[in-house]
Amino acid sequence: MAKHGKKYLEAQGKIEAGKFYEPREALELIKQISSTTFDSTVEVHLRMGLDPRQADQQVRDTVVLPNGLGKTVRVLVFAQGDAAQAARDAGADYVADDDSWIEKIQGGWTDFDVAIAMPQTMGIVGRLGRILGPRGLMPNPKAGTVVGPDQIATAVMEAKAGRVEFRLDKTANLHVPIGKVSFDLQALYENMSALMSAVKKARPSGAKGNYIKRVTVTSTMSPAVRVDLQLSQIMD
Repeated sequence: MAKHGKKYLEAQGKIEAGKFYEPREALELIKQISSTTFDSTVEVHLRMGLDPRQADQQVRDTVVLPNGLGKTVRVLVFAQGDAAQAARDAGADYVADDDSWIEKIQGGWTDFDVAIAMPQTMGIVGRLGRILGPRGLMPNPKAGTVVGPDQIATAVMEAKAGRVEFRLDKTANLHVPIGKVSFDLQALYENMSALMSAVKKARPSGAKGNYIKRVTVTSTMSPAVRVDLQLSQIMD
């Protein structure tokens, strides 16, 4: 069993044993008990009533958090022609519009957080799968990162603003960042509300019974605070 430090145990002592907190109260408590010297990330963890082995019980979607994530998101776009200029105008940090970018990435360069591509460029992007795939940077239609030329600008702006992908893992959980401890309570609440709404809308066809089994919130290196399941599903 892992041993926890003094600060962790002090934080844990402020969480009422057996209590399921109202969402706003849970977020406020997380802000209070976070003790890192840096601006910790606040995350929502959802235990899902799904079987990850079943194709019709997969969850993978995105949500644009209304208050962003509190960090600078570096966006690379694979585009050509007018779409390349649209990406630049929308604020893309890098626009890969010639082979030199392919060579650069093949050489190990991955100083970006999100990669967006047009379907027309996916043949080229596919050559980078061994590099982008393991780092979670491979453009994917389900993640909203493979879009048509007329959607490039919107995709870039959403990525910069704080679009977050959520995806069911092998243990039937979702782990999703919703901001920083330094955010005010209302901003965190609005981000969590947007996430919960998106997760409910993403319910797969094969889901049976209780779709969401448990909701907790944490910050970096803090204990988890359990959230009232019913109240978490009617946030607005």
